[in-house]
Amino acid sequence: MGMDKKIEKKKGIRPKHIIWIVGGLAFAFLLYQVVTGSNGSVYRAEKDKLTISTVDDGLFNDYITVIGQVEPISTIYLDVEEGGKVEEIFIEEGELVQKDDVILRLKNNDLNTQIMNSESQLAYHANELRNTQINIEQQQIYNRRSKLQVDLQVTQAKRKYKQYKVLYNEELVAKEEYLQTKEEYELSLKEKELTYQKFVQDSIFRSNQKKNMDESLANMRKNLEMARLRLDNLNVKAPANGQLGLLNAEIGESINRGQRLGMVNILTDFKINALIDEHYIDRVRRDLHSSFDRGGVDYQLKVKKVYPEVREGQFEIDMIFESDKPDNIRTGQTYHTKLELGQSEKAVLIPKGGFFQSTGGQWVYVLNENGTEAEKRSIRIGKQNPQYYEVLEGLKGGEQVITSSYDLFGDNDRIVFK
Repeated sequence: MGMDKKIEKKKGIRPKHIIWIVGGLAFAFLLYQVVTGSNGSVYRAEKDKLTISTVDDGLFNDYITVIGQVEPISTIYLDVEEGGKVEEIFIEEGELVQKDDVILRLKNNDLNTQIMNSESQLAYHANELRNTQINIEQQQIYNRRSKLQVDLQVTQAKRKYKQYKVLYNEELVAKEEYLQTKEEYELSLKEKELTYQKFVQDSIFRSNQKKNMDESLANMRKNLEMARLRLDNLNVKAPANGQLGLLNAEIGESINRGQRLGMVNILTDFKINALIDEHYIDRVRRDLHSSFDRGGVDYQLKVKKVYPEVREGQFEIDMIFESDKPDNIRTGQTYHTKLELGQSEKAVLIPKGGFFQSTGGQWVYVLNENGTEAEKRSIRIGKQNPQYYEVLEGLKGGEQVITSSYDLFGDNDRIVFK
């Protein structure tokens, strides 16, 4: 009778074990992918090298800081009214001037010649006018004499006519003689009428002639006065009390009419001129208030003028002092002023930082409660001032966010601190 043979199990890794191991590793890898995938990509950073700020639930002051430069309240430009060569300079740039002080003198030989010619023409026409007036007076005397003669002729003809009429009625003279005296009298009346008309017309003509010559002479006098005024304009004078801020002229230099030589700064008051980023052009308007601190004193300003032109991404404004101004204020000084764009309001605030350049203010990294990591979160930013951004959505007071630059973080969703 035969006996059964016991079969021993083979030791070692069998093929089915390999399948189980591979399957387990695949499952573990998939599980790891699911876990890590749900948390997004991760970037590891050293916490102490980052700027972490706390979101504040406080008062948002709507202002911007603008750098302004002190300028005179107004400036009057020196434009030459008459051209010429610079002969002498009496006042140098930067000196104080009084109204009508001669700053410099020009020389213009052509203008001097023109004035001499005008004076000669005026003398000639004045002499012609005197001769005309003499002729008019002589003619008036002649006309009066002629009038007397014609009146005498009429008187004599009338007397003779009356005498002959009486004699004719008494049949002492012939009818022909009577008719001749009558016709002579009637003719003298007509001649008198014509002579009077001639005197009137001659008088009107002489009067108009004298009037025209008077007007011509008056115009020539005005031209001469204007020419002499042009001669006076060769003395460039200060238009008002102030400071000669600029003078572009040298001895012997030829200056054209209308050319700008310099300016006079009016120092009765000052203004502050500032350049502002065009981002704020729709919010900056006249009468907005501004202020700056100097020596512990707060000085108040008001926007007087907003210039409409935008150049190189900036526009210009003028601000004037509402009350006191610094005692030692000087043209060209620079002041950092706070320009108020609106009223202060309660808001969620996040300190300014380099993160804005990377995200455009659309999202930030917010720390968890333990402070061990930070996660990307979408936000919406409103207004801004030099210190804070106003957060409209996405954050609340007390939360902590990374406000330093995000340039090294890439597109990672989480920042894990080492």
